[in-house]
Amino acid sequence: MSARILDGRATAAAIKEDLRKRVAELTAAEIATSQQALAKSVSVGQQTMRGLHEAYRDRGKAQDLEIYPNLWAGVGLVRGGAGTALVGSHAEVADRIQEYAALGIEEFIMSGYPHLEEAYWFGEGVLPILRRRGRWQHPAPADEDDNGLVPFAPTSGPAQPAAVS
Repeated sequence: MSARILDGRATAAAIKEDLRKRVAELTAAEIATSQQALAKSVSVGQQTMRGLHEAYRDRGKAQDLEIYPNLWAGVGLVRGGAGTALVGSHAEVADRIQEYAALGIEEFIMSGYPHLEEAYWFGEGVLPILRRRGRWQHPAPADEDDNGLVPFAPTSGPAQPAAVS
């Protein structure tokens, strides 16, 4: 299972407005050209994504790209691959992750746009919620100085200088 965190901003209204603007920036010709190219794919995943876009192609309404609460299929309008995005407030994104986990999904591949900013929004907003709910634990061993912050990667001491060749 691959999930993409497009956003984890504090309010759902902010992200839905942002998504509406992103889709509005695409011209009908850009979408049509991409969709025609994607239609040639024999990938089952790609054909499923095209099916998820059908209502949008027919009606042109951005809300048709939200195919389940907080699950947005707009990422695939102009790019290939079977990808959807979890979108919404930090709590909503955490709720959807828990819902997937309850279905037996144990690992997630998270990415977002822009990458660095989304990593921070997710790490500072969603992971602490999952931690409080007992649904996530950092893989690095806890230490005495644990101040509640969530590091993005385990550390093993000070950074070593790069080797010079």
